[in-house]
Amino acid sequence: MVLTIFTKRSYILFVYSMRFFFLLIISWITFPAFSQDTLRVMHYNLLNYGNYTSYCTTGNNNHEDKDGLIRTIIDYELPDIFTVNEINRYEFYQNRLLTSVLNTGGRTWYKRGSISNQALSDLVNMLYYNSDKLVLKSHEVVQSQLRDIDLFTLYLKNDNLSRGDTVYLHCLIAHLKAGSTASDEAERSVMTTNAINYLKTHKQAGNYLMMGDFNTYSSSEACYQDLIDLSNGVFRFFDPVNKAGNWSGNSSFASVHTQSVTTASNGCLSGGGMDDRFDHIMVTSPLINGTMGLKYQTDSYHALGQDGKHFNKSITDSPANTSVPAAVLNALVNNSDHLPVSMKLLTTSGSPGSIEEQTFYSMSGVYHRANGETVLVFTAKSVVNAEVGIYTLTGQLVNSEMVGVNAGRNETVLETGNLKKGVYLIRISDSQRRTAVIKMVR
Repeated sequence: MVLTIFTKRSYILFVYSMRFFFLLIISWITFPAFSQDTLRVMHYNLLNYGNYTSYCTTGNNNHEDKDGLIRTIIDYELPDIFTVNEINRYEFYQNRLLTSVLNTGGRTWYKRGSISNQALSDLVNMLYYNSDKLVLKSHEVVQSQLRDIDLFTLYLKNDNLSRGDTVYLHCLIAHLKAGSTASDEAERSVMTTNAINYLKTHKQAGNYLMMGDFNTYSSSEACYQDLIDLSNGVFRFFDPVNKAGNWSGNSSFASVHTQSVTTASNGCLSGGGMDDRFDHIMVTSPLINGTMGLKYQTDSYHALGQDGKHFNKSITDSPANTSVPAAVLNALVNNSDHLPVSMKLLTTSGSPGSIEEQTFYSMSGVYHRANGETVLVFTAKSVVNAEVGIYTLTGQLVNSEMVGVNAGRNETVLETGNLKKGVYLIRISDSQRRTAVIKMVR
């Protein structure tokens, strides 16, 4: 027999170690399967990156010089999603930004989207993303008047992806017509109207960001009204900071101005000082309310380098701008005449599905018949028409039909005999954005 003698000190250590052990066990039991994460989103007009003109030359806008300036900004902000305007249409420059700016200093996780240029513009948009957190699902062009408006769809890598659950985020990148004439405003509105009509025709409700250089002088402009129009329904966009008004030359909006960073032009950079709100990130209601797996983090929206104290001044003028480190401020004032705009998105608790289950519908289950049919059983609160769709785990729609829904218990028969064996998602949704998702194994 071995006799163990506890000193007072060893006994106290034993008690504390056992207490820690039990707390650790409890934490393993209660820790949610889907932990909260943060996505940092940043949009930036790079000002003719790699595109040389009579006024933006290798002398005043050299892309090799810009690489170091943009790298300083990226090192500081480290966005998970980085969307840009005004990058040269040739793939060389798209790749250069990826390899010489983003994936430097030990970073290897950034990837980029594909290039589109249906409008045949000298300048295009691009999306770069953190591949440790995100997967790029698709890229579409939603309109090609003057310049393409691109739609990139991403989904999150998360703990539940292997179980058929993920969260989708759709990023629209726009560079609207510049200028202050009536015809300029009209062309901006054509571009936004085309984009909204495309979404209404081809897409469903979801987490959408509309970001870019809108070249807007006021929220009363037709293009901006196109985006916030109530008749857009699920494709109505909102300003996260709710700063509507006459932005141009108005000191009341100094905190959200994004152009121009300096008072004196170098021939490429526009001068005049900070007095316009051209650059925006706008969101659909699920991102405001957090109903589809992601939620805008309150007060996270900002223009990088904007301290609200430099109306009609350079951002480096007195008083000292301490909103970012001096090296970042220097990079911002020398790289572009626009400031980047940035915000954070949080993953929401509960079901992390591309659409979080709503209380209007309650999914009871599915069962398969010998003839290849599958019966979906669910309840609803009232009579509606709804769409029932079957999706792969990567979000591809394989079958969809409209059904009449009764108040109470419903059974809907789905033709699934031709589906390959595997895991699918069945989604029911109606025109009121009430949605539910259930997993089906074939």
